[in-house]
Amino acid sequence: MSLTFTLDPAVTPDLRDGVLDLWTDVSNAGGAVAFVPPVTREEVRPALVKHLVGMAEGGTRLLVGHDEEGRVAATAFLVLNTHRLMTHWLWLYTVMVHPRHQGCGYGRDLMAAAADAARTVDGVEAIRLTCRGGLGLERFYESCGYKEVGRVPAAIRVAPGDDRDDVFMLLPLT
Repeated sequence: MSLTFTLDPAVTPDLRDGVLDLWTDVSNAGGAVAFVPPVTREEVRPALVKHLVGMAEGGTRLLVGHDEEGRVAATAFLVLNTHRLMTHWLWLYTVMVHPRHQGCGYGRDLMAAAADAARTVDGVEAIRLTCRGGLGLERFYESCGYKEVGRVPAAIRVAPGDDRDDVFMLLPLT
């Protein structure tokens, strides 16, 4: 079985709630997507609203993967760079695969679909993302073709006494 990916889907209440549920479930399973468990839907909602506003303004695009039952199973937000000297690359944020689908290859599928989506954006030559160190995420992104291009030690404070590196990754598209 595989996911069905859609770039720029219509934002319906079902989609919005599906992304919110996904983000909450991924966070509560320990996923490094801006929160530390436990987290509620209401705590996640403002972060989702920021992405939705970016979509309405035209600077953010949503890539969503639905499973065979039609549920939101994976997402990534592609965010255009607004700095006039950096419009040749975009950011990839909030890369998530639902915990029930971990280990099925859907993460790689999501990353390939995100690269394909980025290639459709005029003038974009690369994707940049950051990830939280200490979880092995760098190895996953490297296996998808990304290269570590920078690291800020202890930049992310998960909890008192638990600081993690902020790792910068880059995927050239050309």
